[in-house]
Amino acid sequence: MLAGLGRVIHRRRWTCLVLIMLGTVLAGGWGLGVFERFKQGGFEDPKAPSTLVAKLGATYFGSTNPDVLVLYRSDTMTVDDPRFMAAVVTTVARLPTDRVAEQMSYWSFQGRDADSFASRDRHQTFVAIKLRGADDAAKARNYEAVKDRLNAPGLDTRLGGNVPLGLEFGEQVVADIVRAETITALPLLILLLLLFGAITASLLPMAVALFSIAGGLAVLHAVTYVTDVTSFALEVVTMMGVGLAIDYSLFVVSRFREELARGMAERGVPDGKPWQTAGGRRERRAAKKAYRRTLDPIRQAALARTLATAGRTIIVSGVTVSAALGGLLLFPQMFLRTIGLAGIATVLVAVFGATVLLPTMLALLGPRVEFGRMPWRRPGRAQRDPDSGFWYRLGHSVMKHPLPYFAVTLAILAVLFGPFLNVQFSSVDARVLPKDSPTRAVVETVKRDFPNGSAEPIDVVISGDLIPRNWRPTGEGDDIPPYLENFRKTLAALPGVTDARFSGYSGTYGGVRISVTHRYEPMAREAQDLVERIRAMKLSKDGYPLHIDVGGSTAAQMDLMASLMRSLPKMAVFVGVATFLLLFMFFGSLVLPVKAIVMNVLSIGASFGAIVWGFQYGHLAGPLDFTPTGGVEATSMILILAVVFGLSMDYEVFLLSRIREEWDRTRDNRTAVAVGMQRTGGIITSAALLFLVVIAAFSTAGITVVKLIGVGMFVAVVVDAVLVRSLLVPATMRFMGSANWWLPGFLAGLHSHMDLRERDDAITPAPQASPPPIPLQWEPAPEPPPATRPARPSAASTNGTAAADVPASSDAGRGRPREGANGHARTDGPWRPWANGQPAPPQRKAVHGKRKIVPAPDGTGWHWEDD
Repeated sequence: MLAGLGRVIHRRRWTCLVLIMLGTVLAGGWGLGVFERFKQGGFEDPKAPSTLVAKLGATYFGSTNPDVLVLYRSDTMTVDDPRFMAAVVTTVARLPTDRVAEQMSYWSFQGRDADSFASRDRHQTFVAIKLRGADDAAKARNYEAVKDRLNAPGLDTRLGGNVPLGLEFGEQVVADIVRAETITALPLLILLLLLFGAITASLLPMAVALFSIAGGLAVLHAVTYVTDVTSFALEVVTMMGVGLAIDYSLFVVSRFREELARGMAERGVPDGKPWQTAGGRRERRAAKKAYRRTLDPIRQAALARTLATAGRTIIVSGVTVSAALGGLLLFPQMFLRTIGLAGIATVLVAVFGATVLLPTMLALLGPRVEFGRMPWRRPGRAQRDPDSGFWYRLGHSVMKHPLPYFAVTLAILAVLFGPFLNVQFSSVDARVLPKDSPTRAVVETVKRDFPNGSAEPIDVVISGDLIPRNWRPTGEGDDIPPYLENFRKTLAALPGVTDARFSGYSGTYGGVRISVTHRYEPMAREAQDLVERIRAMKLSKDGYPLHIDVGGSTAAQMDLMASLMRSLPKMAVFVGVATFLLLFMFFGSLVLPVKAIVMNVLSIGASFGAIVWGFQYGHLAGPLDFTPTGGVEATSMILILAVVFGLSMDYEVFLLSRIREEWDRTRDNRTAVAVGMQRTGGIITSAALLFLVVIAAFSTAGITVVKLIGVGMFVAVVVDAVLVRSLLVPATMRFMGSANWWLPGFLAGLHSHMDLRERDDAITPAPQASPPPIPLQWEPAPEPPPATRPARPSAASTNGTAAADVPASSDAGRGRPREGANGHARTDGPWRPWANGQPAPPQRKAVHGKRKIVPAPDGTGWHWEDD
């Protein structure tokens, strides 16, 4: 099927190019709209009790985290100065009520409640503002409308809070992407030029990368109409769009050049521009047309073989990567679900670009893909023996000494994995932003200089039909129902609690909120024990139980971890089963899929250890310029798990596909591994190197979480390419021997109906309607003198027999063959094709019928036989 796709693309190459270019322009314009539809957050479990408490606070009680936090400061005045009060109160009183729903300041309260709004030196205060709007976009618009009105005369004004933090986060994401693309553009072009050795060939992967990004953004924009999408998805679309597009293009372009060169060598067609040595303009034009007609079937066959081999592998690889990312859809967190959707969309677009757009451009270019050839790619240079070189020697070395390689590699992986045993998970806060972030500065100032700034309360919501509808706590001396007051006192008496007060009431919902402050850090073990103790408490009135829901940052992080631990086994089962089935269909073995999954887990473990060492321990804080938080963000680790598993499987498919091909040909396990490494080692290493350049740029991002993802993926790709794929995989395959290809007899028939392996031997040239290609041996003939050019002399055959003269009205110069006097084909032009006689028609390889897997006679393995 893929060979047929290659022939269709070749015949309709201009139509395909126009349609793809039009689609790319439309997709790019549509995809830009996604920037206005990103949502904030997305790290919480929608069904968790802490999420319910947060929603009740935003809807009924008033959020403890205001939409906008305005910090006012004066070097000379204190909050007790009437001038300070006049400047602040007058400023916030003028805010439009259609934009601002609520505002609270130092002068809105009395006594101890007011003191929490003043700094310890009383030179600073903050105003908490709640904006109107049903969603983040509406609140962002209202914020943009009022932010310039928040500057108080005579005071230093700084803005923070959820809405400014979210807007700055989105702007930082875009800035990181622009910087990453700027940093990587030139190094990628240089590396591609070094690898491909030709200017045109090195530009093709960049074109596919741009197509992948445009298509990924368009699909992501469409997803926003179905579910919420976080701005982190933009990082994934860019990173994977560029990385996978370049990787896939490397395999396709390399295979096409190989097939094209082989086809031209078999047909005796010279490289370059042989028609330039023709005598006159008409002769050169005729020779050029003949040359192109000769290349046309060669180019078509090369494209068909490329798609049937490298194209098939890319499709299987893309489906495998998508299956790994599909595991993210099993998590309830919006962050992970949208990352999964964005990643799958980008992978599929990259596969389409590598199997449709890139072949279209190759069909148009043909040998011109070598335009701008570098010296190391020029004809005449000595070609390396394919059964030699570094990778071939390394493969044979591993085959000869598998145990030392196996032991040393496992030891290195164990050392890298070690720090992960002490992992501590933390939540996302303002510290993920750059150190010079204005909104981060506001948060840190409040925590540092205000009495309750560092205390993040535990919010306890009590709800039920027995909550009084006509009661509202407003101040000291309120007639509080005894059962509620007793419960508040019980909370205040818990170990480590410094205060417990009523902070919200809703008669509409029928609930009361009590905010419990404590002396612990939000993610300290003591704070988590306090949350668990409160959740275990019971409350009833007249024998009827009331609902108790606990929220706050500590409870939210605990609920997040519990949700991830519940969903992680489901993801592991889904990804493992899907990957196993795909690899079974592709390799026809039960052992290789299991081995591939285990190897990928080892790469991921090494990556996780490096993340803990660099970010939790803080060893990379200096080089990467971030603030360590004493933990790592849990959802980012899940994201790395899915992405790295898919990328590792990507390289596994490319390596094992060639090893399997050699095994089918030789039935020698050691030779198959060595030859497979030789044929794919350089390409896989080059692909990994190109992907590392893309990932490394994202390690310089301003957002710490993005740095973490970049470093984790960087380490995983290095470990996978250098240790796992180059040493551990061949060593284990040496140990297992022919057991690598074990397939029970009852599964052999099933596999024969679902075999996805590359089958180059099944490709046969498509029938051509045009006459057979003529120029199989090009030999320039002496140019006739100008006076006799109208009556061109015929070319002599190679055996010295003169051919019949041809009149001027004949097809001379058109490059068409006709029978000469000696029966040899000839043309009346400067070339003498078929100079050694008309060749025999190309031999078609026999088309095989159904095949089946049968046990080898000696009992050492299995092999294919025609049914």
